[in-house]
Amino acid sequence: MEMEASAAEGGAAAAARTLRWAGRAGHLGGFPRAAVIAAVGAVAKAYASLLNTTTVHNADALLRLVSSRPPGTPLLTVSNHMSTMDDPLMWGFKGFPTTDAKLQRWVLTAEDICFRNVFMSYIFRLGKCVPITRGAGIYQDHMTEALEVLSTGDWLHSFPEGKIAQDDQPIRRLKWGTASLIVRAPVTPIVLPIVHSGFEKVMPEKSFFGRRPPVPLWNKEIHIIVGEPVEFDLPSLKQAARTVPQDSSFERKGWPSIMPDGLDEAAQRWLYQKISDKIQSVMETLRKRLLDLKQH
Repeated sequence: MEMEASAAEGGAAAAARTLRWAGRAGHLGGFPRAAVIAAVGAVAKAYASLLNTTTVHNADALLRLVSSRPPGTPLLTVSNHMSTMDDPLMWGFKGFPTTDAKLQRWVLTAEDICFRNVFMSYIFRLGKCVPITRGAGIYQDHMTEALEVLSTGDWLHSFPEGKIAQDDQPIRRLKWGTASLIVRAPVTPIVLPIVHSGFEKVMPEKSFFGRRPPVPLWNKEIHIIVGEPVEFDLPSLKQAARTVPQDSSFERKGWPSIMPDGLDEAAQRWLYQKISDKIQSVMETLRKRLLDLKQH
């Protein structure tokens, strides 16, 4: 009983610390959000457009979908994760509306890094960040919050690799959270892949006495490539998922069935893996294209 009470208290404390109310558009008339996004956007502009050299390929694809996609249609951008400063710096390139609070993205962020205390939680909430608890699975409450962002037709950004990798290696196996959002969203989002390099030099993990530098570095080259929307035939994929035989070798996590499709846990696993594999393949193709572009 004491352990249960302790866990409940811990959960309540975490819920209080994430300050979801501060992320609402109408909080104090929207002025705190506008101020934080404007300030963070200005810093991103300075580092991406002035202090470093940023080259963006196919930027129009992103600009078009951020500013003028069909009403009620959500946008889900996905990218590799090279540093703790990928977001917001990757949105600071010339011509991007980085300081516009209405157009700016929501982003999935690690709760243990960005929501350590009430002050940090408040600032990151104003910056349109959704906390994700590592190891809590794809059905945690925060994922429901991410679904609500998509349900309103907003833009959400995700790092589906799940953690930072600063070595120039192929795109790693993706976590299933992003795929689950695509499947469970009330309106299927437009999925736009982005791959970048150079942020690992702007904010290296181990360069300042074995730690990150106190501020982002400058005089670095940043390269970003925006792909085209990834198409998913969800009705056909769901139909195929229903025929997947039961596999007793994996540990069941007690996921609820997806309604009205009636997809059980085995079907969901198959479906999320298929979607994740496709996104990973598209991102890897983009990564190779970016390497080729950098060499010419």
